[in-house]
Amino acid sequence: MTIEPAAPPGCLILSPQALATVDRSRYGPFAGLRRGAYVLADCESHPDVILIGIEVALALEASERLTRDGVAARVVSMPSWELFEDQPKSYRDTVLPPTVTARISIEEASTLGWDRYVGSDGVTLGKETFGASAPLQALVERFGFTVDQVVETAQRLAETHG
Repeated sequence: MTIEPAAPPGCLILSPQALATVDRSRYGPFAGLRRGAYVLADCESHPDVILIGIEVALALEASERLTRDGVAARVVSMPSWELFEDQPKSYRDTVLPPTVTARISIEEASTLGWDRYVGSDGVTLGKETFGASAPLQALVERFGFTVDQVVETAQRLAETHG
């Protein structure tokens, strides 16, 4: 008897804001999504800092600036903790090497739970409140979801934990 593998999850996601398109010829393949988390963009050497989360456009832009500034940054797209936790430890350690403790999670929602991936030396960039209402750009700046904020935080972490 042959058992066919389950089809990968699929969904249609709608957003009131403009979202960047990830150039898959330049960044990690979409197939990594099946594992819950995967390296979307990597550096040429061992990473000084890892940017983790689902706000990948922000993380990619920050990693490009960090690279220009001499900080080796890895971007990990992590849309599903559950799928990632189901992966073998060897895979999880490849994506998030235990030796790299300078980590930032970027989630434009709650920081709840991200500490398990950034560790005690990392930073969770997210919101601790609910219900803020203002034009999107004002909220982005208020809560620190800017390239400047991510780069500044990453540089500080890389200096102290690199």
